[in-house]
Amino acid sequence: MAKPVLTISSKNYGAWALRGWLMCRLAGLDFSEKIIPPDDPAMKAEMLLLSSSMLVPSLQHGGVKVWDTLAIGEYLNEIKPKSGLLPADIQARAHCRAICGEMHSGFASMRGALPMNIKARFRGFKIWSRAQADIDRIVAIWRECLKAYGGPFLLGKQPGMADAMYAPVVTRFLSYDVPLDSVCAAYCKRVMDLPAMQEWVAAAKEEPEEIDELDAEF
Repeated sequence: MAKPVLTISSKNYGAWALRGWLMCRLAGLDFSEKIIPPDDPAMKAEMLLLSSSMLVPSLQHGGVKVWDTLAIGEYLNEIKPKSGLLPADIQARAHCRAICGEMHSGFASMRGALPMNIKARFRGFKIWSRAQADIDRIVAIWRECLKAYGGPFLLGKQPGMADAMYAPVVTRFLSYDVPLDSVCAAYCKRVMDLPAMQEWVAAAKEEPEEIDELDAEF
């Protein structure tokens, strides 16, 4: 069987691309990357936050093609059940799916006000009330999970699907200088310290500056 192919967009700006890519890494899938060019309509749609569920990322595995980020996670859990992408316990697994679904369909104000931009640093960034409400909810999810499952990751001792879904939020909080308590700041550091995250960030920093409209405020 040919090596699986994951189609992704920009590593600096592509929040959904990061989620799918990180899930594949955490599942231990040996895959190759196909990066679509900046002028591709699917890439621009993802970058400009027009949808949370485009055809990027998409995973081609044998005769199977999966393109929704949550569907990629569920598929990876089926083909790599021992990877721990989703918890083994049914209650924890339901909780994982709930908070992943909340990230998938919600937090539009935060995503719009704080678009992912790994290379950027906005010190003292002004956060408006609607975005702050989303941030407050995310922080509450993190605190609840870390307390309930004992950390160091959201659903327990190893990073999984939930951590992948919230990883782009971690990069946003760092880029936009979002104040966090010690518990959430420590969680952000653990996510950023993951070897896979370090690999992604290093690649993001090497990307050319060629998507000018994404640096505008929106």
